[in-house]
Amino acid sequence: MTQAMMRMRAAGLLSLAVLSTGAGLASPAFAQQAEAWPAKPIRLVVPFAAGGGTDMVGRVMAPRLAERLGRPVLVENRGGAGAVIGTTLVARAIPDGYTLLVVDTAHTIQPVLQKLDYDPVKSFSLIASMVKGDTVLTVPASLPVNTLQEFIALARQKPGTLVAGTAGLGSSGHMGVELLRVMAKIDMVIAHYKGGGAATSDLLGGQIHMSSITIQAVIPHARAGRLRGLGVGGATRSPLMPEVPTVQESGLPGYLTTGWRGLVGPAGIPAPIVKRLTDEVRTILASEEVRTHFVNNGMETDYRAPREFAAYIADELRRWEAVVQKANIRLE
Repeated sequence: MTQAMMRMRAAGLLSLAVLSTGAGLASPAFAQQAEAWPAKPIRLVVPFAAGGGTDMVGRVMAPRLAERLGRPVLVENRGGAGAVIGTTLVARAIPDGYTLLVVDTAHTIQPVLQKLDYDPVKSFSLIASMVKGDTVLTVPASLPVNTLQEFIALARQKPGTLVAGTAGLGSSGHMGVELLRVMAKIDMVIAHYKGGGAATSDLLGGQIHMSSITIQAVIPHARAGRLRGLGVGGATRSPLMPEVPTVQESGLPGYLTTGWRGLVGPAGIPAPIVKRLTDEVRTILASEEVRTHFVNNGMETDYRAPREFAAYIADELRRWEAVVQKANIRLE
């Protein structure tokens, strides 16, 4: 696909995304239900297993949304297939405002890797982006490397023997590892888990040798001497781990992977419900207590209303499409 075609595709996706944010074509029945919403508990689906960064964001937001909405907001983990299982579940849900989804970077990666039963834009009502955060290429402390260049050298000495774990096919961690593999010209075995928490657990146990995981998952174990961060995926060092250089600093210019999380629901949620949710998310993220909580866990609030969120998703789809082409990544 040419760059011109990619730009045209992104422009089309943005147009569709902006249309989807309106969610104003609801039936009279839904419009009537919207007046009484919420009248029962709300299900908040996290498309990964418990314990990862996306799960943490969902569990921070759920009780605060519940407090503001006056109804329970129940987190439901539906991990597997790099977020596709849980995302498909929500795409097919009744658009009545009672089923929501925490999306992350995988939402804009999977569509450029494979044909899906849902469209990342048309199948959803966009509510708001919420946070962004660094990822870190991480190894167990028992692995005899202290820098990313030493890890690359070890991988070249032992081609096909080091195992890199990911949060699932098409997850941001998967892409981060694949990008490293291609840019550094190394051969690794890639093992896919149902979430970042499971991958981190095996990393701690030494069953795998590398993972690209969120900085908040790394920090406590790095401080305890059990994990070692080799490279931050962002453009600059993180103030939370200033001693860890960026991957770009470590000899791979152009390497860039950062994580983000947002809130969506199935396409067609009545506009008043979308607006209520958008307003509540904005208020929650403006809280100093919430902002501090996220900063302490390696994230920063990054609120965008539906239209701005739509533009961001379109940009991410275009960026990841370019990465997939450059790295020649294919799902088996």
